[in-house]
Amino acid sequence: MSDRASLRKDSPPFQRILVANRGEIAVRVMRTCRELGIGSVAVYSEADAGAVHVRAADTAEAIGPAPAVDSYLNADAVVDAARRSGAEAIHPGYGFLSENAEFARAVEDAGLAFIGPPAAALEALGNKLAARRAAAGAGVPIVPGTTVALVGGADLDAVGLPAMLKAAAGGGGRGMRLVTEREHLADALATASREALAAFGDGTIYVEQHISPAHHVEVQLLGDRHGGLAVLGERDCSVQRRHQKLVEETPSPAIDEALRSALFDSARAVAGTVDFHNAATVEFLVDDEGGHYFLEMNTRLQVEHGVTELTTGLDLVAWQIRVAAGEPLPASVTAAVPRGHAIEVRLYAEDPYDGFRPTAGRVSAWQMAAGPGVRVDAGIEADTDLPSEYDPLLAKLMVHAEDREAALRRLGRALDETLIGGLQTDAGFHRWLVDDEAFASGRYDTSLIAERWGSGPGLTSEERARVARAALEARISAPGDARPQALGTTARSAWAETGRREGLRR
Repeated sequence: MSDRASLRKDSPPFQRILVANRGEIAVRVMRTCRELGIGSVAVYSEADAGAVHVRAADTAEAIGPAPAVDSYLNADAVVDAARRSGAEAIHPGYGFLSENAEFARAVEDAGLAFIGPPAAALEALGNKLAARRAAAGAGVPIVPGTTVALVGGADLDAVGLPAMLKAAAGGGGRGMRLVTEREHLADALATASREALAAFGDGTIYVEQHISPAHHVEVQLLGDRHGGLAVLGERDCSVQRRHQKLVEETPSPAIDEALRSALFDSARAVAGTVDFHNAATVEFLVDDEGGHYFLEMNTRLQVEHGVTELTTGLDLVAWQIRVAAGEPLPASVTAAVPRGHAIEVRLYAEDPYDGFRPTAGRVSAWQMAAGPGVRVDAGIEADTDLPSEYDPLLAKLMVHAEDREAALRRLGRALDETLIGGLQTDAGFHRWLVDDEAFASGRYDTSLIAERWGSGPGLTSEERARVARAALEARISAPGDARPQALGTTARSAWAETGRREGLRR
C-alpha cells in the first residue's frame, strides 16, 4: 500500500475501499483502486472462495454460505465486512445493492462513504413511476403511458395496443411483458407482478405505449457535490434480447447532432430533478421520426461504461471515487470531448441458437483478444467452473478506432482471436453481427435479433462437423452440438461461410 502510494504526487482519496460485488466489475474497480494507491477489499460467497476477484483484491472477507447469490444481497454482512477490514468506503459496482437506497443509507450511517448517488436520489429515481413523473414535470418527453400503478383494463385502453407492462421498482427486463391483445392483459399483469415482486420486492406494474421500431439510446452523466455536471456522450444499446443489452456503441449511428443535443438537454433536465452527484445514465427511446422519450435514470455505473471511457479517455470509476471523497470535477472532465468510435460486445454463457438460454459448465479454455484498440474486462479464467447462481456475463470485449468502419473491422479481428472452450457462449452471434448488413450499415433498431437472427443460422451436418474439427484443432472442447462461436483464428474458416450463405437473413 505505502509503495503504491509513494508513486503518486497527491494523496489517494481513500486508504481502503470495499467492493461489494463480484466478477468482472469487481476486478475492474480494484484495478482503478490499485492505480490510485488505494487498498481494495473483496467480499465473497462460499461459491466464490477461489474466484478471480478475490485474488485480485488486497484483502478479502467472507460474507455468507450458500445460497450464494443471497450473500451479495446481505447489506448487513457487507457493511460488517467493511468495518472488519478497515475500509473507509464501499463501491457497489452494478446490480446487487448498487441502486438500493436502504443500503446506501446503511453505509452512510456506519460512517462510511457510499460511492454512488446519495440515498435520497436513489429513492427518487429508483422508482420508475416517480422518475416518469419527475421527468414530465421537468418538461422532458416521456413514453406515453401511465404515471400511476396499472390496476386493470381502463388504463390499458387509454394507452392503446400494443403496450408494454413494466415493473416500477426495477429494470433489466424483469417484470416486463408485451401485451398485443386485450384479453391477455390479466395473465400478463399477474405474471409481470409476480416476477417484479420476486426480483425487487415490489410487484407494482405500470404501462407504456409500445414504440416500434425504436432505438435505445442512453446518455452518460457524471456529477460532483459542487454543482458540476459532465455530459459524456451517448451510447446506442439497441441490440437486445429479452429486453437486455448485448451490444453497446458510441456514438450512436442512429442520431444526428440536433437530436444528440436534444438528448443531452433532456438528460441534464432529468438530473436536475434530484440532488444528484456521482455517475448515472439517462435512458431514452428514439423513434424513426427523431422523437425521443425518457425511459429511466440508472443511478449507478453501467455495464457498458467502458466504451465511454475509451472515447473520452476518462476513468469513470476513478472519478466516482474522487466525487465520493468530495472533489470537484475539473474542466478536463466537464468539457471532455469524445473522440473516435467504440463498440462493446458482452460475452455471455448463453446459447444464441436456443433463444439465448443461459448455459453452465466448466470453462476449459480462455484466451481473450489483445492488440491495438482492444480492451477486455473479465473476471474469469481457464479451468474454472461457472457458478449457475450468478449472471452469465463472462467478459466484455471492447474496441476503439478512429471511426465506426474501422471499429467494426477491429471488432471482427478481436472476435477471431477470442477462444472460449467448454461451454456455449454468444461469441458466434457477435461474429455474425459484425458482418450483418443491417448492423454494419448502422441501420438497425431493437428488433434486430428477432427479425434477423431468430434462432441463428442453420447448420448442415457437414458444417457442424467442420466446426467440431476446428475446435479440436484449436485444442478446446467443442460445444455440445458444435454450434459456431468465436474459437480463434483456427476455427474462423470453419464457420465463416455459414453466416455469409446466400439467403441467410439478408
